[in-house]
This record gives sequence, structure tokens and C-alpha cells, in this order.
Amino acid sequence: MAWLKLTAASGRHPVFGDPGPLARSALAHPDVALLADLLPQDGDTYAPDLLTPQPGAGAQHRDVLDEQIARIEAVPQEDLETQIFTFTRTHWNRPLLATTRRIAESGRMQRRLANGFARFWRDALAEGWPELRSIIDQDIAHRATAIATHGIGRALGALHPDIAWAGDAVTVAKSWDGEIDVTGRDLVFAPGVLNWPDVIIQVDTPGQFVLYYPAQGIGTVRDRRSETIAQVVGNARAALLADLETARSTTELAARLGYAPGTVSYHLAALHRARLVTKARDGRYVLYQRTAQAAGLLEEGR
Repeated sequence: MAWLKLTAASGRHPVFGDPGPLARSALAHPDVALLADLLPQDGDTYAPDLLTPQPGAGAQHRDVLDEQIARIEAVPQEDLETQIFTFTRTHWNRPLLATTRRIAESGRMQRRLANGFARFWRDALAEGWPELRSIIDQDIAHRATAIATHGIGRALGALHPDIAWAGDAVTVAKSWDGEIDVTGRDLVFAPGVLNWPDVIIQVDTPGQFVLYYPAQGIGTVRDRRSETIAQVVGNARAALLADLETARSTTELAARLGYAPGTVSYHLAALHRARLVTKARDGRYVLYQRTAQAAGLLEEGR
């Protein structure tokens, strides 16, 4: 859903960049377009919870996606209309499209949303899914170790700067105030990758209490090939070259590598003068990519 929202808004992820032509092409399918229209836009503060069912505890990795799609298709009509009609009216800055309302009233929306979900995942995300899943698995393993070593409270307090453990409650820094009693229910903490760096709370549907936090390690990957070339051009420029196999903007590079945007711009200018990177404008962005000469230096370093 995070990737579809970014695609529909013609945005770029600060770490993963442009969703790409396959994702944009998928939007042409009417079921994917219907799904995208139900996601927040221009200040909206709500996405229908039926689009992100609370993950079940029993499904194996290979079954999770199929389980989620099946649960979307099985949403009761009453729940769908409450979320699509009532909650969007409360939390959106725009009216629901008349065509979307008719589809919701017809009883066919659940199946179309499930199909749009499956199609967008297949076209835009399936190829890179194992890598994304690996990041999630590593995060869960890390949190499990932290719980075993330091206890649940400390582990919860280390999830994100906006999340804290108060001894008897989880607190989250948000623009609205409220208390939620989850006594006797599961409170699910789900690591996310493509929603980085946001924290998302899903609490509007009774019985579903999910807090999505950014998985650790996103944007901090380093290429070992840069270690040798760093002796010549310095650590910062070596890291930039290693990360510029794909064209990226200054903002993306700053987020991925942990440097200030001004520092990145300074080093990119030097690399451009040395003909180790190219730059090209793409709409509002200037994208940089390493040259064949830079790729050769990295390969020699390996």
C-alpha cells in the first residue's frame, strides 16, 4: 500500500527511489486504480483498515500474502461501507468519487480490491519481494534477541524515536490525543520497509490493533567495493559512488547514507567535475549516476 500510494502520487521514496515504469503501468488497470483512490491524498489522514488486514500469527511466509488478499475479499459489506463512507468523510479532505461509491454499494468492491492488490504486487513488487522480506526477517530476529536479553519494555522503547514504553502502556507521538485499551486483544507490532521512515497506527477497526514501525537497517547498506577506492577519493565519495549504480537524487543519497544534503551536494559536484558521475534532470529532481569509469574503479577495488 505504501508503494502504491507513492506511485499514484508520482513520488520518490527517500531510500528506494522511483517506483518505476512497471508500477506506473499497473495503475492503468481499473482495479489497481480503484485501490489507489482509497489511499490518503493531499492531507487525508485515513486509509481504510480493510486494505491492510492485521497479520495472522499462524501463516507461513509463503502464505502471508495470499492470506491478506483473501481477507480483503472476505470483508463484510457492513464493515466496508462503514470504512469507505463514514471514516473517509471524517478523515478526508475530499469527497468520495461517485463511481467509487457505486462500486462499494454494489457489493463487488471487495473482490476488485483483492484483485487490484494482487495485480499491483505481481507487476511492481514480486521480483524484489525476497529482499524486502529478508529485511523484515532480520528486524524480527533482532527484536526477538533484544526482548530475550533486555526485556519487552526496553525492546518496545527502541523501536522508533516516536514510540516509548511507559511501564504500563505504549505511547506514540502523534498529532491527535487518545487512549486505547487493548486488554485481552493482540497488539501487533509489524516492521515495515517501504513505509520507511513513518510510524503508522491501525486502530479504527474493532479488534485490530497494529503499529507499523520502520525496520532497522534501511538506508545504511554499504558496498564493500568502496573500501579500497576510499583510500583515493575519501570515504564519503566512495560511499556515494558505490550507491550510484542506480540514478538517485541528492535527497535519496542523504537518507540512504546518513549525510547532510549539503554535504552530499558538495561531494557530488566534485565527482561530477572528475567525470565520475553524470547528472540529468527528471522533473523536479536532478538524478546522479556513476559513470563507466567510476564503475571500473569500484571493480578494481573489489
